[in-house]
Amino acid sequence: MTVTYSLRRRLLLWLFLATAVIGVIALADTWREALRTAQGVSDRVLAGSALAIAERVTVDETGGLEVDLPYSSLEMLASTAQDRVFYRVDAPSDRFLTGYQDLAVVPVGEVGIAFADGVYQDVRIRSATLRRELSTGAAPIAFTVTVAESTLARDALARTILLRSAVRLMVMFMAVVGIVWVAVTLALRPLDRLVEAIAQRSPDDLRPVTARTVQEVELLVEAINSFMQRLDTALGALKNFTGNASHQLRTPLAVVRTQLALAARSTSPAQADEAARKAETALVRAERVLAQLLALARVDAAVGTSAPATADLAAEAKALSAEMVPAALRFGVDLGYDGPDTAIAAAEPVLFSELLRNLIDNAITYAGAGAEVTVRVRRDAGGVLVEVEDNGPGLPPDRVAAVLSKRRSLRAAPGPDAPQVGYGLGLSIVAEIASLFGAELVLGLGQTGAGLCASVRFRAA
Repeated sequence: MTVTYSLRRRLLLWLFLATAVIGVIALADTWREALRTAQGVSDRVLAGSALAIAERVTVDETGGLEVDLPYSSLEMLASTAQDRVFYRVDAPSDRFLTGYQDLAVVPVGEVGIAFADGVYQDVRIRSATLRRELSTGAAPIAFTVTVAESTLARDALARTILLRSAVRLMVMFMAVVGIVWVAVTLALRPLDRLVEAIAQRSPDDLRPVTARTVQEVELLVEAINSFMQRLDTALGALKNFTGNASHQLRTPLAVVRTQLALAARSTSPAQADEAARKAETALVRAERVLAQLLALARVDAAVGTSAPATADLAAEAKALSAEMVPAALRFGVDLGYDGPDTAIAAAEPVLFSELLRNLIDNAITYAGAGAEVTVRVRRDAGGVLVEVEDNGPGLPPDRVAAVLSKRRSLRAAPGPDAPQVGYGLGLSIVAEIASLFGAELVLGLGQTGAGLCASVRFRAA
């Protein structure tokens, strides 16, 4: 069972994961920024508070320091009602003046302010220590003011910033999901049109798909069209094979059936032998026709496939001529080869061998006893020319066009000494193979003005 998945859901899933990762990173950065912002606000409040206390430090009559800090002035230091405020003032040599004596003092330079986080009375605090100098007319007196505040307000401000950022990110995420959902739906409409265009076709409609599609689907459409073209070729080959088989095998099989019936009703061994001989001849004919039909089917299947670039036509022709000499001798035909030892052309060796075998077989079968058949290969300006010439009865001119235009040839009647084998499919196979390599089968008279010369010119490699 094929497992399918939704492209829309997969895109949304990846979008969700990517957005979630980006959102977590953004929230982490927002939290850090919120803490920095809240801390900056808190530090400014602490600095102002420390400065306000420092301004209340004065010199008493004895030359020492005193702090006049009313309790009401401390209320301004707390940013919220929940926050707690701590302070201390120290004279020179870290002598404690007032405030919370156990509150830690932040180390600070000669004149300036320093901040630090800590814990005081089990409360997280942010403290600031301000160092100032008070002029007395003689030597200035340095003192420090330390102010601390609990971090409730700071943390609340950071959480508020983070929450608002999270809400904005969530709204943006939902908006992006909706936009992507609509965009994917619109983007997939060409696929829907493609499905409808294919679904509405009948099973025998293998024309190229011409539905309007987007650029990203063009390769898919090209692949479908290529497959449909190959399927059309295969179905055409199957139809041709079945049509030719039913037509070509009907007659020899009918002869076999008739001769077997005559043999069964014969009254003498001679009559039975004669009927058996004719039945065997018909079976040989059917076997040859079937072999040619299979060869024609192989040629049909080869249409549209890429073939090797080159083949040595001379070497193939020379070897095949020598191989078929015994068959020619059985028919009383003199078979020979005339040409060079090598001639390279644009062809496929196996299909060229099938082409030449059919030409030689046709010539041997129909030339008649005592005939001469010459296989000739020669180079010319157009490429490599392959000829099979015989001096037999030839083919009447009115039959030449029919041979080249039909799927089965209408070869002339065989010679008196040749058995009735074959219905002329050989030349049709030759024409089909030649067309695969951009060549053409040409039929004409032999060099002596008699017989038949079949020639095919291949492109030079």
